[in-house]
Amino acid sequence: MLDDRSMRTLELESSWWRYGATREAAIRATFDESPAEYHRRLGALLDDPAATAYAPVLVRRLRRMRARRLERRSERRVTS
Repeated sequence: MLDDRSMRTLELESSWWRYGATREAAIRATFDESPAEYHRRLGALLDDPAATAYAPVLVRRLRRMRARRLERRSERRVTS
């Protein structure tokens, strides 16, 4: 079962552009934390089965995006 903060995190990820500000501003306004802290928490949340049960499409999309970023980073290391 997800706590309220986790559910709000997933809700922000699904609609941050509605805030009319940057994503970072939405993170600070909603959670009063730095974007780095938020993204660490989000990364852990994406691995939580309860998050997948709560918002399956969103979590799978965010996992794919994370996997692509990690793949690009590893490709850069190999070619450097």
